[in-house]
Amino acid sequence: MATQQGDPPADTTMWTSLLHAGLAGSFLKLPHVRSDSAALRSHGARAAIYGIPWDSTSISRTGANYGPRGIREISGQFLTYNATWDFDLVEALNPVDCGDCDVVLANAEKTFANAERDIGEILAADAVPVTLGGDHSVTIPAVRAVRKQVENPGLVLIDTHLDTALDVGGEELNHCCPITRAVDAGFAPEKIALLAISGWMNPRTEIRYCRERGITVIWLEDIWERGVQATVERALEVARDGTDGIYLSVDVDSLDGAYAPGTCVPTPGGLTSRELLQLVRGVSRRGLVGVDVVETAPSLDSSSVTAAIAGRVVMDALAAHAGALDG
Repeated sequence: MATQQGDPPADTTMWTSLLHAGLAGSFLKLPHVRSDSAALRSHGARAAIYGIPWDSTSISRTGANYGPRGIREISGQFLTYNATWDFDLVEALNPVDCGDCDVVLANAEKTFANAERDIGEILAADAVPVTLGGDHSVTIPAVRAVRKQVENPGLVLIDTHLDTALDVGGEELNHCCPITRAVDAGFAPEKIALLAISGWMNPRTEIRYCRERGITVIWLEDIWERGVQATVERALEVARDGTDGIYLSVDVDSLDGAYAPGTCVPTPGGLTSRELLQLVRGVSRRGLVGVDVVETAPSLDSSSVTAAIAGRVVMDALAAHAGALDG
């Protein structure tokens, strides 16, 4: 219906139909722009969603290849506007959805090369790449792309696992290895902080790798004892001070299985949803060079709760990065 003269301006954040109406396939119903730096610059995008529907390296349950689709689907329940902060992601960052990586079946090398190229295009457009996984190996092409364009990045991982395996059965492109591959790509170990790690789910070789290289490990029990704010401060001290920004990687299995059942390795006794969002907001508000959320497996969830919290991680990270919490 045409707007009559004198009518108040339309509220672009207001619902006009069913939440699940319209074409599916875009995060927050954002416009699709291909992962090309010129196209992204022309659109004015300062953040871009990019899916990597890949879980061929998982040593546990599978299903994370449906993560990008599941997160996008449930994101239609959210607005780009946060009334608490009077903040709109579209106004702040003009984000877009670049679609999914061209996956080469059963071939991590070729798939990751495609992903690294596309994420590199996003970075070249001065936009923040937001990668939806997929198993945690999808962090590997993302950090490789970041390291090629950012001289001195820090890294924060929120996970129940250290993810510092040298390899798994000789395979280096595995979801147990993203932090190791980040170091190989040039991330300084002393600028890496691993948060909410569980003692029961990590082998000796991985904690030895951290200790020998000076990677900071903040255990789940440390968060229980010292609280979220102290954890954020320590993570920023490690990964932000003296760097060009933070790459944030969030594994939904850092959450207690009650909050994130739809993941490949559900964690008993993990973080609450509130603790995770507080950590994400605190780390992101100092500036991100990239972010990913991984290991969402919708087929392992009887509801959409895991995909929903993964979407919230993306939204809260981008909002904090854009300054929503600074006013």
